[in-house]
Amino acid sequence: MLKNKVALVTGASSGIGRAIALVWAREGAKVVVSDVNVQAGEETAALVRAAGGDAIFVAADVGKPEDCEALVNRTVAHYGRLDIACNNAGIGGPQAATADYPLDGWAQVININLSGVFYGMKYQIAAMLKNGGGSIINMASILGSVGFATAPAYTAAKHGVVGLTKAAAIEYSAHGVRINAVGPAFIHTPMISGLEQDAGINAMLVGAHPIGRLGQPEEVAELVTWLASSKASFVTGAYYPVDGGYLAR
Repeated sequence: MLKNKVALVTGASSGIGRAIALVWAREGAKVVVSDVNVQAGEETAALVRAAGGDAIFVAADVGKPEDCEALVNRTVAHYGRLDIACNNAGIGGPQAATADYPLDGWAQVININLSGVFYGMKYQIAAMLKNGGGSIINMASILGSVGFATAPAYTAAKHGVVGLTKAAAIEYSAHGVRINAVGPAFIHTPMISGLEQDAGINAMLVGAHPIGRLGQPEEVAELVTWLASSKASFVTGAYYPVDGGYLAR
Protein backbone atom coordinates (compact mmCIF):
# COMPACT_ATOMS: atom_id res chain seq x y z
CA MET A 1 0.00 0.00 0.00
CA LEU A 2 2.97 2.33 0.63
CA LYS A 3 5.55 0.68 -1.59
CA ASN A 4 8.68 2.82 -2.07
CA LYS A 5 7.19 5.76 -0.20
CA VAL A 6 9.40 7.69 2.23
CA ALA A 7 7.60 8.07 5.53
CA LEU A 8 8.50 9.95 8.70
CA VAL A 9 6.98 9.34 12.15
CA THR A 10 7.76 11.27 15.32
CA GLY A 11 7.37 9.92 18.83
CA ALA A 12 8.23 6.51 17.44
CA SER A 13 10.18 5.05 20.35
CA SER A 14 7.14 3.18 21.69
CA GLY A 15 3.37 2.85 21.65
CA ILE A 16 1.43 4.23 18.71
CA GLY A 17 4.50 5.69 17.01
CA ARG A 18 6.37 2.40 17.05
CA ALA A 19 3.30 0.57 15.75
CA ILE A 20 2.97 3.05 12.90
CA ALA A 21 6.62 2.60 11.91
CA LEU A 22 6.23 -1.19 11.84
CA VAL A 23 2.98 -1.17 9.86
CA TRP A 24 4.32 1.36 7.37
CA ALA A 25 7.40 -0.76 6.80
CA ARG A 26 5.21 -3.84 6.37
CA GLU A 27 3.37 -1.96 3.64
CA GLY A 28 6.60 -1.18 1.81
CA ALA A 29 7.57 2.29 3.03
CA LYS A 30 11.07 3.45 3.86
CA VAL A 31 10.69 4.73 7.40
CA VAL A 32 12.42 7.54 9.25
CA VAL A 33 11.93 6.91 12.97
CA SER A 34 12.28 9.93 15.25
CA ASP A 35 12.10 10.58 18.98
CA VAL A 36 13.95 12.28 21.83
CA ASN A 37 14.59 8.85 23.35
CA VAL A 38 17.59 7.72 21.33
CA GLN A 39 17.92 4.19 22.70
CA ALA A 40 14.25 3.27 22.28
CA GLY A 41 14.07 5.03 18.92
CA GLU A 42 17.03 3.04 17.66
CA GLU A 43 15.23 -0.09 18.91
CA THR A 44 12.20 0.77 16.77
CA ALA A 45 14.38 1.24 13.69
CA ALA A 46 16.10 -2.07 14.45
CA LEU A 47 12.72 -3.81 14.75
CA VAL A 48 11.75 -2.48 11.33
CA ARG A 49 14.97 -3.73 9.79
CA ALA A 50 14.65 -7.10 11.55
CA ALA A 51 11.25 -7.48 9.91
CA GLY A 52 12.81 -6.87 6.50
CA GLY A 53 12.09 -3.15 6.26
CA ASP A 54 14.24 -0.11 5.55
CA ALA A 55 14.56 2.40 8.41
CA ILE A 56 16.86 4.97 9.96
CA PHE A 57 16.61 6.75 13.30
CA VAL A 58 16.98 10.52 13.63
CA ALA A 59 16.86 12.13 17.07
CA ALA A 60 14.67 15.23 17.27
CA ASP A 61 12.76 17.28 19.83
CA VAL A 62 9.55 18.38 18.12
CA GLY A 63 9.29 21.33 20.50
CA LYS A 64 12.33 22.86 18.76
CA PRO A 65 11.69 24.18 15.23
CA GLU A 66 15.34 23.76 14.30
CA ASP A 67 15.11 20.04 15.15
CA CYS A 68 12.00 19.66 12.99
CA GLU A 69 13.74 21.35 10.07
CA ALA A 70 16.85 19.21 10.51
CA LEU A 71 14.71 16.05 10.68
CA VAL A 72 13.09 16.76 7.33
CA ASN A 73 16.44 17.75 5.80
CA ARG A 74 18.04 14.51 7.00
CA THR A 75 15.12 12.50 5.59
CA VAL A 76 15.46 14.11 2.17
CA ALA A 77 19.25 13.81 2.24
CA HIS A 78 19.07 10.09 3.02
CA TYR A 79 16.10 8.95 0.95
CA GLY A 80 15.80 11.74 -1.62
CA ARG A 81 12.25 12.85 -0.80
CA LEU A 82 9.44 12.91 1.75
CA ASP A 83 6.03 11.45 0.89
CA ILE A 84 4.33 10.78 4.23
CA ALA A 85 4.60 12.16 7.74
CA CYS A 86 2.86 11.42 11.01
CA ASN A 87 3.22 14.04 13.72
CA ASN A 88 2.68 11.68 16.62
CA ALA A 89 5.04 12.90 19.36
CA GLY A 90 3.28 14.13 22.46
CA ILE A 91 3.18 14.18 26.25
CA GLY A 92 0.38 13.89 28.78
CA GLY A 93 1.56 16.69 31.06
CA PRO A 94 0.52 17.43 34.65
CA GLN A 95 -2.94 16.61 35.97
CA ALA A 96 -4.62 19.54 37.71
CA ALA A 97 -7.71 21.72 37.45
CA THR A 98 -7.34 24.86 35.35
CA ALA A 99 -6.89 27.34 38.22
CA ASP A 100 -4.24 25.11 39.77
CA TYR A 101 -2.47 24.12 36.56
CA PRO A 102 1.29 24.84 36.68
CA LEU A 103 2.42 27.48 34.20
CA ASP A 104 5.52 25.55 33.17
CA GLY A 105 3.40 22.45 32.55
CA TRP A 106 1.03 24.43 30.35
CA ALA A 107 3.90 25.85 28.30
CA GLN A 108 5.51 22.44 27.85
CA VAL A 109 2.32 20.63 26.79
CA ILE A 110 1.31 23.35 24.32
CA ASN A 111 4.84 23.52 22.90
CA ILE A 112 5.23 19.79 22.28
CA ASN A 113 1.64 18.76 21.50
CA LEU A 114 0.55 21.75 19.42
CA SER A 115 3.50 23.89 18.38
CA GLY A 116 5.44 20.70 17.63
CA VAL A 117 2.79 19.72 15.07
CA PHE A 118 2.99 23.17 13.49
CA TYR A 119 6.80 23.05 13.35
CA GLY A 120 6.66 19.59 11.80
CA MET A 121 4.13 20.54 9.14
CA LYS A 122 5.95 23.76 8.28
CA TYR A 123 8.96 21.84 7.01
CA GLN A 124 7.19 18.65 5.90
CA ILE A 125 4.81 20.53 3.60
CA ALA A 126 7.66 22.46 2.00
CA ALA A 127 9.49 19.20 1.23
CA MET A 128 6.35 17.48 -0.10
CA LEU A 129 5.52 20.35 -2.44
CA LYS A 130 8.87 19.84 -4.14
CA ASN A 131 7.93 16.28 -5.16
CA GLY A 132 4.30 16.90 -6.12
CA GLY A 133 2.49 16.20 -2.89
CA GLY A 134 2.14 13.83 0.01
CA SER A 135 0.08 12.91 3.05
CA ILE A 136 0.37 14.21 6.62
CA ILE A 137 -1.44 12.66 9.57
CA ASN A 138 -1.50 14.60 12.83
CA MET A 139 -2.09 12.70 16.05
CA ALA A 140 -4.89 14.42 17.93
CA SER A 141 -7.04 12.57 20.48
CA ILE A 142 -10.63 12.11 21.52
CA LEU A 143 -9.74 15.19 23.57
CA GLY A 144 -9.52 17.07 20.29
CA SER A 145 -13.31 16.85 20.34
CA VAL A 146 -14.39 16.78 24.00
CA GLY A 147 -13.07 17.98 27.33
CA PHE A 148 -11.48 16.08 30.19
CA ALA A 149 -11.21 17.39 33.75
CA THR A 150 -7.66 17.95 35.08
CA ALA A 151 -6.21 17.95 31.54
CA PRO A 152 -6.79 21.53 30.32
CA ALA A 153 -3.46 21.87 28.50
CA TYR A 154 -3.70 18.49 26.76
CA THR A 155 -7.32 19.15 25.78
CA ALA A 156 -6.52 22.63 24.46
CA ALA A 157 -3.52 21.36 22.51
CA LYS A 158 -5.42 18.51 20.88
CA HIS A 159 -8.34 20.79 19.96
CA GLY A 160 -5.69 23.03 18.42
CA VAL A 161 -4.24 20.14 16.42
CA VAL A 162 -7.64 19.47 14.85
CA GLY A 163 -8.08 23.13 13.91
CA LEU A 164 -4.54 23.43 12.58
CA THR A 165 -5.07 20.29 10.49
CA LYS A 166 -8.20 21.73 8.90
CA ALA A 167 -6.58 25.09 8.13
CA ALA A 168 -3.51 23.50 6.52
CA ALA A 169 -5.65 21.06 4.54
CA ILE A 170 -7.58 23.95 3.00
CA GLU A 171 -4.33 25.64 2.06
CA TYR A 172 -2.47 22.73 0.52
CA SER A 173 -4.86 20.01 -0.64
CA ALA A 174 -5.16 21.56 -4.11
CA HIS A 175 -1.36 21.30 -4.29
CA GLY A 176 -1.38 17.56 -3.66
CA VAL A 177 -0.73 17.52 0.09
CA ARG A 178 -3.52 15.85 2.04
CA ILE A 179 -3.62 16.58 5.77
CA ASN A 180 -5.79 14.73 8.28
CA ALA A 181 -6.03 14.16 12.03
CA VAL A 182 -6.62 10.98 14.01
CA GLY A 183 -8.23 10.92 17.45
CA PRO A 184 -7.38 7.85 19.53
CA ALA A 185 -9.22 7.13 22.76
CA PHE A 186 -7.33 5.45 25.62
CA ILE A 187 -4.78 3.09 24.08
CA HIS A 188 -2.45 0.58 25.77
CA THR A 189 0.73 2.69 25.65
CA PRO A 190 3.42 3.79 28.12
CA MET A 191 1.64 7.16 28.39
CA ILE A 192 -1.27 5.62 30.32
CA SER A 193 0.58 2.73 31.97
CA GLY A 194 0.45 4.49 35.35
CA LEU A 195 -3.33 4.87 35.13
CA GLU A 196 -3.81 1.22 34.21
CA GLN A 197 -1.98 0.07 37.35
CA ASP A 198 -4.78 1.50 39.48
CA ALA A 199 -7.61 -1.07 39.27
CA GLY A 200 -10.30 1.50 39.94
CA ILE A 201 -9.06 3.98 37.35
CA ASN A 202 -8.49 1.22 34.81
CA ALA A 203 -12.06 -0.02 35.27
CA MET A 204 -13.34 3.54 34.82
CA LEU A 205 -11.35 3.97 31.62
CA VAL A 206 -12.52 0.66 30.18
CA GLY A 207 -16.10 1.50 31.09
CA ALA A 208 -15.91 4.76 29.15
CA HIS A 209 -15.48 2.79 25.90
CA PRO A 210 -18.69 1.05 24.73
CA ILE A 211 -16.58 -1.59 23.00
CA GLY A 212 -15.57 -2.79 26.48
CA ARG A 213 -11.79 -2.49 26.33
CA LEU A 214 -8.94 -0.11 25.62
CA GLY A 215 -7.41 0.11 22.18
CA GLN A 216 -4.17 -1.35 20.86
CA PRO A 217 -1.50 0.77 19.14
CA GLU A 218 -1.76 -1.35 16.00
CA GLU A 219 -5.44 -0.44 15.65
CA VAL A 220 -4.50 3.23 15.44
CA ALA A 221 -1.61 2.45 13.09
CA GLU A 222 -3.91 0.73 10.59
CA LEU A 223 -6.09 3.85 10.30
CA VAL A 224 -3.05 6.09 9.98
CA THR A 225 -1.71 3.81 7.24
CA TRP A 226 -4.95 4.02 5.27
CA LEU A 227 -4.90 7.82 5.50
CA ALA A 228 -1.28 7.83 4.34
CA SER A 229 -2.08 5.74 1.28
CA SER A 230 -3.63 6.49 -2.10
CA LYS A 231 -6.71 4.58 -0.94
CA ALA A 232 -7.62 7.78 0.94
CA SER A 233 -7.00 10.01 -2.08
CA PHE A 234 -10.20 12.07 -1.58
CA VAL A 235 -9.79 12.41 2.19
CA THR A 236 -8.36 15.65 3.54
CA GLY A 237 -9.09 18.08 6.34
CA ALA A 238 -10.81 15.32 8.31
CA TYR A 239 -10.71 14.22 11.93
CA TYR A 240 -11.03 10.45 12.41
CA PRO A 241 -11.67 9.11 15.92
CA VAL A 242 -10.48 5.59 16.65
CA ASP A 243 -12.09 5.29 20.01
CA GLY A 244 -14.13 2.16 20.67
CA GLY A 245 -17.29 4.26 20.73
CA TYR A 246 -16.05 6.76 23.37
CA LEU A 247 -17.41 9.80 21.52
CA ALA A 248 -20.73 8.15 20.67
CA ARG A 249 -22.06 8.56 24.20
